[in-house]
Amino acid sequence: MPEKIDYDAKIPNNVNLAEDRRLQRALEGWQPKFLHWWGEMGPTLETQGVYLRTAVSVGREGWAHFDHVNVPDYRWGIFLAERDPDRRIAFGEHQGEPVWQQVPGEYRADLQRLIVIQGDTEPASVEQQKLLGLTAPSLYDLRNLFQVNVEEGRHLWAMVYLLHAYFGREGRDEAEGLLMRNSGSPDAPRILGAFNEETADWLAFYMFTYFTDRDGKYQLGTLKESSFDPLSRTCEFMLKEEAHHMMVGTTGVDRVVTRSAELIREHDTYDIGPHGGIPLDIIQKYLNFHYTVSLDLFGSETSTNAANYYTAGLKGRWQETRRRDDHKLTEDARTLERPNGDGTWTTEELQAILLLNLDLRSEYMADCQTGVKRWNKILADAGVDHTFRLPHPGFNREVGINSGHHVTPDGTIVDEATWEAGKRKWLPTTEDLTFVRSLMRPVYERGKIASWVAPPRQGINGKPIDYEYVYLT
Repeated sequence: MPEKIDYDAKIPNNVNLAEDRRLQRALEGWQPKFLHWWGEMGPTLETQGVYLRTAVSVGREGWAHFDHVNVPDYRWGIFLAERDPDRRIAFGEHQGEPVWQQVPGEYRADLQRLIVIQGDTEPASVEQQKLLGLTAPSLYDLRNLFQVNVEEGRHLWAMVYLLHAYFGREGRDEAEGLLMRNSGSPDAPRILGAFNEETADWLAFYMFTYFTDRDGKYQLGTLKESSFDPLSRTCEFMLKEEAHHMMVGTTGVDRVVTRSAELIREHDTYDIGPHGGIPLDIIQKYLNFHYTVSLDLFGSETSTNAANYYTAGLKGRWQETRRRDDHKLTEDARTLERPNGDGTWTTEELQAILLLNLDLRSEYMADCQTGVKRWNKILADAGVDHTFRLPHPGFNREVGINSGHHVTPDGTIVDEATWEAGKRKWLPTTEDLTFVRSLMRPVYERGKIASWVAPPRQGINGKPIDYEYVYLT
């Protein structure tokens, strides 16, 4: 039977919080601070109710309930996927042993660090999207924005639960820190660079939910393989919610490309800016930017930390149990392409266990390519002669072996002068950002949509597109 969530409790949960008074008091002490943070850093736009999905079960069937909810009253809580009592460690030096229900002392610091880094990303995206509701292109999109925001808030709860339940005083201090750091703050920024970038317009939001939330999918996928079972079960349930966020990104970019193609055909020109559309070259620049800052989230290609996490069983590979190898990787090798100062590339062979970040990034890149194929098919079906491309993984990088090198989108290593001359063609300029933001005017009328984006193909949970997804004041 699916594991039901206790909605009568002050903090909805399926972790028997009522039986652990110490933990209950600790989390009830953190809850007002979370609500204060939400009030200060959450969505600016006030509503009278949003048609939201709320988790009511962690089973595979019927896990969510849909209804209009006053956003500040959303039932954030703590939900872990159902436990497999026979689950065993799938990789590393403890392979075959029962998974851990408590934190092993020797791995305490590393596990805490992994949870804090994951937890720090969750409120960051809410902060980045704080103002977007003021320029929503439709009530449908506004509803999706709030859905993403409340579930990122719940993902924060998920990590805070682990910190409070398993890491004592240090964990409680780290949970406080998750609310003290803020995206883009000069004094206390978020830990990872991509979460300090602005998400100031809806094309950026769609790109963020396609590329950056997709990075989140892969990071959660590796933590889902963890030998620390509470972390694994937490991330398994978060992945269920994360799928919706990526749908928002995938279909959002679909709709922008569709509308741009319509305007190109209608006016027989690629210069559709004067006609209220987003030109394809600007969409490509946004793609280049959001893809590459998301690549940085995978860390350096070579990493002894990642190797140590894997050997210890803390963090696995994407779909670890489906891999056909020894799940230890001590004898395996993989090649790495490295840029040189003379403008050439060198391929070298290294131990596979040192290239785990590269392995995960490769899985992500292949997944991202499916979106590009979708968007190119939209153009082809519309008879528009244009092709989107993912840039070379060395392009516009701040982290890893490519940082410090100037690599063009096609993978050519160039000098600084050539790079600076080309940047305007490859990345959004100030003028591009200003133009896109000039299109961002709110459309709150039921069933209406902004002129720069096509309507969605279908509504939410079987509702029509013109459903009143959000009650505004």
